[in-house]
Amino acid sequence: MTLFAWPKKAAFGRVVPKNKIYDHAAASGALKERFVQQVDQINWAFKLAPETVNLSATESVAEIQIFRITLKGVGLDNEVLKAIDRAIPFPLIFELMQGGRIKLAAAYKRPAQNTTNDKASDRWVVGSYFGTDWQPESAPRHPLPIALDMSGLYEQLLSPLVQNGVAAPVVKGTVLQAHDSAAASYTSATKSEQAVRLTLEQRIELAEAITAQQKEIEQIKARLGRERQFNKRVAINTELRDAKQELQRLTQQQAAVSRY
Repeated sequence: MTLFAWPKKAAFGRVVPKNKIYDHAAASGALKERFVQQVDQINWAFKLAPETVNLSATESVAEIQIFRITLKGVGLDNEVLKAIDRAIPFPLIFELMQGGRIKLAAAYKRPAQNTTNDKASDRWVVGSYFGTDWQPESAPRHPLPIALDMSGLYEQLLSPLVQNGVAAPVVKGTVLQAHDSAAASYTSATKSEQAVRLTLEQRIELAEAITAQQKEIEQIKARLGRERQFNKRVAINTELRDAKQELQRLTQQQAAVSRY
């Protein structure tokens, strides 16, 4: 997974106190506790803006902020990231740091349409979080992708994360794996699927659909494990087969998109 060499001109380097996030995100007591348990430090590391990357602002993306979060452990609840997203009125890319390792995470963030609420946190729509695997912090970094404007840059930065899949939630300090062996085995694509080019929003919808289908398969498997009547087990097995076929179709479509 590519790490980007953020321009030196874009360096911001300010530590963000957690209580500032609490105030702007209206954090509950439980969410504050997650910050205390999981987050060591929040650093507003870089500010990608017209004056720092020489790209024109757009209506939806005026700037992109890079936040580096030093973790106390390997787990981070997505609600922590969402709280930071709600507190900062720009699209964010997160670099998560822990024990000499780094991973990227981000959600597609866009301005809310026709909002009548004056609260800054309600002026943005924050989608599902996407993340990469851990890699050494010393891994090579590459120049920013070529783009025509800030919106194009945002899409280029998000696209590799979206292709990697929805970030799994943290449960009791462990990360749930969102991959299914049936999905992993399908990488080919039909000619009709190869002909389709998807927008970033459509690729996000596809990634979310795959995650939802994976969860449905796990739920069917759990029902199958509890069922003892033979005829009902047969019916559930049929349902499981159909669900796996749908997962294979979605994964096949995603594999075709990744070739572009």
